[in-house]
Amino acid sequence: MNDDRPEPSDDNTATATAGTPTAPGNGADGTREDGGPPRPAPASRPAEPLVLEHRVLKSLLGAWALAACAPEETAAVEEHLGDCGACADEALRLRDAVGLLQRPESLDLNPGLRTRVLESCLKRRPPRIPVPDWAAAYDAETARLDALLQDFGDTEWHAPVRLRWYEADEATTRRTTVAGVIAHLLTVDGLVAVALGLDDPLGGLPAERPTPAARTEAYWSASPSPPTRSVRAPWRAQTHDLVRTVSFTGSRAGRMAVPYGDFELPLHDAMLDRAFECWVHAEDIAEAVDYPYDPPTGRHLHRMVDLAARMLPSVLEARRRSGPDAPGGRRLVAAGAPGRSLRLEIEGSGGGEWLIPLDSPAARGSAEHEVAHIALDGSEFCRLAAGHVPPREAAAGQVGDKEAISEVLLAAASLSRM
Repeated sequence: MNDDRPEPSDDNTATATAGTPTAPGNGADGTREDGGPPRPAPASRPAEPLVLEHRVLKSLLGAWALAACAPEETAAVEEHLGDCGACADEALRLRDAVGLLQRPESLDLNPGLRTRVLESCLKRRPPRIPVPDWAAAYDAETARLDALLQDFGDTEWHAPVRLRWYEADEATTRRTTVAGVIAHLLTVDGLVAVALGLDDPLGGLPAERPTPAARTEAYWSASPSPPTRSVRAPWRAQTHDLVRTVSFTGSRAGRMAVPYGDFELPLHDAMLDRAFECWVHAEDIAEAVDYPYDPPTGRHLHRMVDLAARMLPSVLEARRRSGPDAPGGRRLVAAGAPGRSLRLEIEGSGGGEWLIPLDSPAARGSAEHEVAHIALDGSEFCRLAAGHVPPREAAAGQVGDKEAISEVLLAAASLSRM
């Protein structure tokens, strides 16, 4: 009988001699053909590591941080980082930057971050010339607004903004631009600058009256064209000058008067007033360019609320003298004596309670003589005092004398001005 099977090849013979028979159905390369198990693939030899120059490895750090290097390049870079401290520091910085770029949440800084960083730094190394506590809010709010402005292009600087305030118990508005708002802050901050002996941003421009509105109108009218981004530099320089000057004068100057035309404020209150207006107008600007903007830190917001609460008795008295009737049952109260009072409760960040005397600015708020109680969120109360919230819609909770409540809410709104 003929045997047609092929003679085994030398390779097969060598394999058999080595004691590793060829599995049925395997080809010469070990692939499976007839259902038999595949031959084990020969072990690959380890790849030789790349040997690259320092400049090449340094140029690969960015790609390495983004995980975009080939495996051989990654191995070479990581081996190099163990020997080169400068490249290791740069690689760490780049990897941290990549982490920021990949964060799903907003990259906007928390408004309290600057305060926390400054407090941490000042604990380690106190400043030789500290900023007075009553000027800290102005320092923080001008820095926050400047950070918002730094990346604005021409379109944002000319975005329309509508300034809002209450006048004669009626909502009033004035149209301007982002640059016009900064010009407004520049001219009104100039009232504090003049009181401190600094240059007046109006220069020799005549204003009809030494009030914030008249000074602003004079500046706008004297400009050959609408204000542009160029107004940012003098505004920011003036804010730095104000903070530096009050820091050198210290608490001694806190009681000096700053005239506003129709009234005046002590310097420490004027700096809080300017911080408050800076925040309010920063919100106006952020709304105009559709950008989020957070309220001040709780500590600074509390001071702003306190300033408005302390001003309310005088505003109530001025309103009575100019026409509106006093809340029912008003009686004369001797200076320092307790009188009918409204409890103002501020909730949330910057919260607290204030007893507002209703019958006389010289009277003392008294819990025993409390006739009404209103509760508002801190930011909501400040927006009411800025003329951005209708008085009759402001209070979240109201208990007691309705007429007294209405009068106080209207008085809070009348604190606002352009």
